[in-house]
Amino acid sequence: MSSKKKLIPDDSFDVVVVGFGGAGAAAAIEAADNGARVLALDLSIGGGATRLSGGIVYAGGGTSVQKGAGVEDTVENMFNYIKQEAQGVVSDDTLRDFCEQSPGMIEWLKENGVGFDSSLCPYKASYPTDKHYLYFSGNEKAYPYNEHAFPAPRGHRAKASGLKSGKVLYNSLKDSALKKGVTFLPVARVSDLVIENGKVVGVKFSALNSEKLMKLHWVVTKLTAKLGNFFPDQIGRPADKLTDAIWKAGKEDYTVHCDAVILSAGGFAYNTPWMEKYTGPYAKITPLGTGGDSGKGIMLGQSAGGAIAQMDKATSWRFISPPEAFIEGVSVGTNGHRVTNEDLYGATHSNVMVREYGANCRLILDHNQWIKAMKQVPSQSQIFHWAMALYLFSIGHKKANTIEELAKKTGVDPAGLRKTIDEYNEGIAAGTGDPYHKAANLTSPVLKAPFYAIDISNIPNNILNGMMYPAPGLTLGGLQVNEKTGNVVNEKGEDIPGLYAAGRNAVGVCSNSYVSGLSIADCFFSGRRAGRNAAAATKEASKK
Repeated sequence: MSSKKKLIPDDSFDVVVVGFGGAGAAAAIEAADNGARVLALDLSIGGGATRLSGGIVYAGGGTSVQKGAGVEDTVENMFNYIKQEAQGVVSDDTLRDFCEQSPGMIEWLKENGVGFDSSLCPYKASYPTDKHYLYFSGNEKAYPYNEHAFPAPRGHRAKASGLKSGKVLYNSLKDSALKKGVTFLPVARVSDLVIENGKVVGVKFSALNSEKLMKLHWVVTKLTAKLGNFFPDQIGRPADKLTDAIWKAGKEDYTVHCDAVILSAGGFAYNTPWMEKYTGPYAKITPLGTGGDSGKGIMLGQSAGGAIAQMDKATSWRFISPPEAFIEGVSVGTNGHRVTNEDLYGATHSNVMVREYGANCRLILDHNQWIKAMKQVPSQSQIFHWAMALYLFSIGHKKANTIEELAKKTGVDPAGLRKTIDEYNEGIAAGTGDPYHKAANLTSPVLKAPFYAIDISNIPNNILNGMMYPAPGLTLGGLQVNEKTGNVVNEKGEDIPGLYAAGRNAVGVCSNSYVSGLSIADCFFSGRRAGRNAAAATKEASKK
């Protein structure tokens, strides 16, 4: 008996969404809500990097979650902060739209099944425990950002335990999309856009049409997706090769016509040649996401004449906390010079490490800071932080009785480190504070022996450090779009009819600088924009 079946009900839809992760789900829902018949395609089982993420949505301006926590925030205040991160990567009008829509976006997510919680995290952390679901997920409290906007927590974590927040966030949107009539076809790889007279009118794709092979693909993906982020070379890429072979064994070719195509297939962190070509010092970072983050969506846009921008922008986050006391230490390069203030967001701090120090840096702490940090681990750490803490406090550090001895053990210039530590301690003793303006409550002198050093390099100096203390990252550039509609534009800035892009296939709010939750928030913002305008274009086409 044949295991093959009719995969899609028709060969014609109003809108085709290529890539069914966070941006794709948002686009599909918005298009369906505006009356479009939507087909969503994904080369895997759906979800992309959003499903594997921590499920953080960056939102502010007075969301219901913020109000529930007693937090005061305004659209103007949020705009003043985000503008420092964006640095003109999108227009002020678009940035203001993003901020104005932010409170409503949280309500939209709730309407589509996503749960949130107003429990505010009282300490600085890269990711909160299950006791807290609202936290400072960026540079809001850090210098110089806090001089331009009043700090407000905007990291909204989807309500779920442990590492399930990303999965719950995505599954809620996926389920909502399906209930609204969106047709979803997994393990379907788009090879080409169908273009007629300069307008995109469809897609060509190959889909897996075997129930047996589909089940096998599903099992492999489920078992390896999360672990593949922690061990990309050992698990992630081998799993991608296996699922690719499964797809090839049962694929069939299709062509679907439509009035609009939305590209939302993720970044290109898994495309090694592109990483080397475009991202310079970020080329060797540990990729976060899936093998689908190959840049294929961007390539499809280019095939239709789409322009690209910000392709050199990537992010890698070496979080120093939790535990919070680690931030009280001093980060240095191999020359012993101070990197920057340690209370900056992990990716912001890492950007300085990568671009100015070759991604090769150390965190220096004294005995008091070390013991304080050790005591904070139980109350401040998520389950996945425990493995990192166990590694760092056991074999993942160097120890010495003097600063100079520690420097020699860790490959740091002794004179340079001595000078940096002295300047740091002198500022604290004089009452003027940290020369780099680190927050006073996160500043303490490095005085008491023994002293400790942790290798905080973004690109691992050894395999064990890379596996146990990862610093993952993703790409931020993509196709240029009309910021009003989400239409992909050509080199002249002209709309390409019938083609839209969203998420990390497009230049967006987070394409200059990344903080936790900003990429996902931009996925929803740009996805909804593309879905809404693609549906409108469909209605216009039906009138002709």
